[in-house]
Amino acid sequence: MIPLLGQAALGGDWPDTDQTILLQVSGTTDDDRGQHIALNCFHGCKTEFGVQAGFDEQPSQEGGNPVLTLSSSLGHLTNSDIIAVNRKSGRTRVLFRRNSPHNSLLVTERCDNYCLMCSQPPRNVNDDALVDEILALIPRLPTDLQEIGFTGGEPTLTGQRIVDAIQSCKASLPDTAVHVLTNGRRFSDPEYAQSWANVDHPDLMAGIPVYSDVSYIHDFVVQAEGAYDQTIRGIFNLKRLGQRVEMRVVIHRHTIDRLEQLATFITRNLAFVDHVALMGLELMGFAIANQDDLWIELEDYGQTISEAAQILSEAGLTVSLYNMPLCLLEPRARPFAVASISDWKREYWPECDS
Repeated sequence: MIPLLGQAALGGDWPDTDQTILLQVSGTTDDDRGQHIALNCFHGCKTEFGVQAGFDEQPSQEGGNPVLTLSSSLGHLTNSDIIAVNRKSGRTRVLFRRNSPHNSLLVTERCDNYCLMCSQPPRNVNDDALVDEILALIPRLPTDLQEIGFTGGEPTLTGQRIVDAIQSCKASLPDTAVHVLTNGRRFSDPEYAQSWANVDHPDLMAGIPVYSDVSYIHDFVVQAEGAYDQTIRGIFNLKRLGQRVEMRVVIHRHTIDRLEQLATFITRNLAFVDHVALMGLELMGFAIANQDDLWIELEDYGQTISEAAQILSEAGLTVSLYNMPLCLLEPRARPFAVASISDWKREYWPECDS
């Protein structure tokens, strides 16, 4: 796995800055003293300034210039990458990697669902600064970027601010696809759905989970009464406005039994959605804590997966299987499988080497 979290120690004389600063890599060098990078501080500082950084060994502080010592786990940083450094704790987050096609930006940790298998367990905190970071970094992203993602928590809990971020993408990255993971509930408000559509982004997709064809199962999975009704209404509102919607189904013990019925429900009532993703469970966050209640082996439900994918495909829907190894899928299901695991968390057992 590629670490996206690390530590930094600050040295030299630093100008006045906020507690959290954003820096972008502007150059890399290797010499007899090791690997070093140059960065520009562009957010959280009154004026942009340069910083020299080394890994595990502090670079020279000639002239008292500001320097960083980064943990060696972040040695993968390269030109145009962006990091956030907390000056008090030294905690360092990699926000953007130029060489990765899997860049997603955390919009908020707040959520109005509390899903049994949530990979990013929600926290009720004031984290408006995350959107400030996003709005600052979007104009600095390369214009040939293929795709950027927004995730949470629930991004729409920031109200107009996630819409502003999408508008910024349209202005700064007109050829970049934007994918937003959302539970869709906020779009049950027609005015909010309209504000989303008003951006008129040329390549915007909302990825919305629906876990069953019956409301009480979906509401149980997301631990929120009435969520199913709001989600379905939200999907209808977005599609009425010509917006692209992807439906996502995470497969586990509570969603597998009615998966074929859900596929049929989609073909009869939601056949206008743009993509359906049937997703294997990732053991992260709450999924680890609830593993005994959620986990099922792919070998045990492979036939159900194949049938559901076939139902959707035969109705003309675009369907993909995420997070499922080809070796465990039935041959008829393999054409639907895609490489979905982000590069930073992709790893294989030694048995897969051959």
